[in-house]
Amino acid sequence: MTDAIVVGTDGSETATRALAEAMRYAKALDAELHIVSAFEPIHGAKVSSPSDAAVEHQSVPADAQVRTVVDEAAAHARAGGLEPTTHTVSGDPADALLDVADELGASLIVVGSRGMHGMKRVLGSVPNKVSHSARCSVLIVSTDR
Repeated sequence: MTDAIVVGTDGSETATRALAEAMRYAKALDAELHIVSAFEPIHGAKVSSPSDAAVEHQSVPADAQVRTVVDEAAAHARAGGLEPTTHTVSGDPADALLDVADELGASLIVVGSRGMHGMKRVLGSVPNKVSHSARCSVLIVSTDR
């Protein structure tokens, strides 16, 4: 059985740093790389169409934006010689990482350190929640540079 490494991304620069570290570990350990991104569903939101005269702009559903984020991260991983699996999950980002890691029996979750300082640390953050709730090892990548 191959080890699985789970990494989260929201498309930010700090998430890209975490992805790079997860890629490094996946290569070194010959592990599967799983890229996860989460979105909050938009309840009751109206998606307009060109024939809808009452709405002047076209909305992009949240899940479509997240799909773009994970597709870009996967392309980056493929360019680095890996064949990642992507997951888009509806809900809280930390819960998404934890759920995917549990489903896979992952050996490692990789997250960036964003939110580990200041008020966000007190109020909650993805790395804080993941580090306290994961059933596997967690690598918190320093993204403060």
